[in-house]
Amino acid sequence: MGMVRAASFLLLVALLAAADARRQKGGETACDKGWECSGSRFCCNETITDYFKAYQFEELFAQRNNSLAHAAGFWNYQAFITAASLFEPRGFGTTGGREMSMKEVAAFLGHVGAKTSCGYSLATGGSLAWGLCYNHEMSPSQSYCDDSNELYRCAEGVGYYGRGALPVYWNYNYGIVGKGIKQDLLNHPELLEQNATLAFEAAIWRWMTPMKRKQPSAHDAFVGNWKPTKKDTLSKRYPGFGVTMNILYGDAICGKGTTESMNAIISHYQHYLDLMGVGVQHSGDNLDCADQVPFNPSSKSPDS
Repeated sequence: MGMVRAASFLLLVALLAAADARRQKGGETACDKGWECSGSRFCCNETITDYFKAYQFEELFAQRNNSLAHAAGFWNYQAFITAASLFEPRGFGTTGGREMSMKEVAAFLGHVGAKTSCGYSLATGGSLAWGLCYNHEMSPSQSYCDDSNELYRCAEGVGYYGRGALPVYWNYNYGIVGKGIKQDLLNHPELLEQNATLAFEAAIWRWMTPMKRKQPSAHDAFVGNWKPTKKDTLSKRYPGFGVTMNILYGDAICGKGTTESMNAIISHYQHYLDLMGVGVQHSGDNLDCADQVPFNPSSKSPDS
C-alpha cells in the first residue's frame, strides 16, 4: 500500500513539473492573476486593485460623504472597481506598465473629480478634496432634448440633464452611451444617478471609446496608442492629458487659451497623481489644450 502511495505522489510531482515546464517555455511565466493577454503565450497583467486600494480612493475623494456633499453615500470604491474590471482586458488601467497604469487611473479620476466637484478654495480640505460631490446636475437650465435627432428620440417627460461620473447630457448621448453599456439610458437616464457602478461604467466606456471614426479615444491618446496625423499636429493636438480634454469636452474647454475650468481638471489630475504616489513630476507632456483646435466643434452643450 505504501509503495502505491509513493508511486502516486511521484506521478503527481512529475505532472506538476511538466505543467510548470510548459508554462515557462521560452522564459515566460504563467499568469496567476488578472488574465492572459493577446500577443504573448503567457502574460501576467496587474489589475487596478494591485496598485489602487480603497484607502487611496478615500484620500482622493476625502469629502464625498461630507454632510454637505449632494451625493453623500452614493459613490464608493467597490462601484469603481467593479466597473473598471469590465474594461481592464481592453487596457483600462492596465496598459504600459505600473506607472502608466497608475497615471491613467489618476487621469480618468481627475476628470471625474473635476466634473463632480463642489469644492472651493476655502472649503474643508481645499477645493480638490470635493470630487464626487454630485451625481447629477442640481439645477438644469433645460431638458437637453434635441427633437431633430431621429435615431435617439426623446422619451416623453424625460430630462436629459447631466448625470453620472462624467456627466452625460442630451438625448443622443444617453442613447449612444446606453447602447455602449447595454442599458436603456434613453428611456431611463435616471439609472446614472441611482447606480454608482453603472455611473462609473458609463464614464469608463466614454473614456475608452472614440466618438468618431479615425479619432482616438481618451484612453488611446493618453497611454500613447494614438499617433497624431499631420492635421492633428497642425491643430496642436498631441498625445498626453491635454488632448483627453479635447476628446471629452471639445470647444467647451479647449482652444480658448488658459481658462479656470481647464486648469481645474489639470489640477485634479496632478493632485491625484501625488496622492497615488506617482508624483506631479510624472504628469507627462502636453498637459493642456489651451491652443488646440477641437476635434468636434459643438455649440450645444459643455459636455456634448
